[in-house]
Amino acid sequence: MAEEKTFPMTAEGKKKLEEELEELKTNKRAEIIERIKIARSFGDLSENSEYESAKDEQSFVEGRIKEISNMLNHAEIIDNENVDSDEVSVGKTVTFQEDGEEAETYQIVGAAEADPFNGKISNESPIAQGLVGHKKGEKVSITTPGGDMIVKIISVK
Repeated sequence: MAEEKTFPMTAEGKKKLEEELEELKTNKRAEIIERIKIARSFGDLSENSEYESAKDEQSFVEGRIKEISNMLNHAEIIDNENVDSDEVSVGKTVTFQEDGEEAETYQIVGAAEADPFNGKISNESPIAQGLVGHKKGEKVSITTPGGDMIVKIISVK
């Protein structure tokens, strides 16, 4: 039997997913059901764009509910208690710098809560994979789709 995939995440990330799931189940579902009811009252469903739109959104929301439920059922909360304070691991924030470039800071999180535009990168990304396990002060070679880069880890929090 295949092993179930776990979803590493921070406690904060799990809480956000739980809140999103609750919002989808309680509010969004009810909104869509009401939209479908109103659209049905317009009559002929074969050319009713409001009905089609509401059904499409309902399908998306139900898929997202299943996806979040699965992630929460297989969540693995990150525990950094046994990791050195200056070692890069999931859940920690790392600042690194490539020679001649500006320093970059990211929190390494599970794929379920990745948001690069807000400074959170997935532990499955090439940069995170290259940094995890290394310590503050080390120079690390990272292979990315854009090419190899050598960075120095400036800080780990």
